[in-house]
Amino acid sequence: MGKNVKDEQWFQNALRTVDGGDFAVADVQIVPELNGSAAAIYTTAIREGGTNDGQVVGVLGIFFDWESQAQAIVDGVRLTKEEKAISRCLIVDRNHRIIAASDKNGVLTQTFDIKTTNGERGHYNHDAKHIVAYAKTPGYETYPGLGWYGVLVQEIVLEA
Repeated sequence: MGKNVKDEQWFQNALRTVDGGDFAVADVQIVPELNGSAAAIYTTAIREGGTNDGQVVGVLGIFFDWESQAQAIVDGVRLTKEEKAISRCLIVDRNHRIIAASDKNGVLTQTFDIKTTNGERGHYNHDAKHIVAYAKTPGYETYPGLGWYGVLVQEIVLEA
């Protein structure tokens, strides 16, 4: 309360929405006002009279508690105990920035350069010791999604 956020990117993105049915999504980020928690921020302009094409009179920002929700996703990938011991589950954004990791390493500070030459989903040998599998996350109904990928990095174990 009491903080002016008009210069924040998410606020400016909301002001640029074209009508009452439009919205914007900011990249996952640390929000100091939420005790330094990570959040995905969805925004839209509030329009006069609640009409679809009314004059912009404010901004609505919804701060999605990213950290706990995302950690539950990467921790909940269905792997056996043995597979979990040799695997790292990630969610990366459209710029391949790590936004969730089962080992909690590199979140919001590192990228993982997945090779998407096989299309929206595929797998490849990352190096002599690891294989990578990935899939682009789907949107929902008419929502196209944000270009994120689910990624599994697994150590190659050679049987004797």
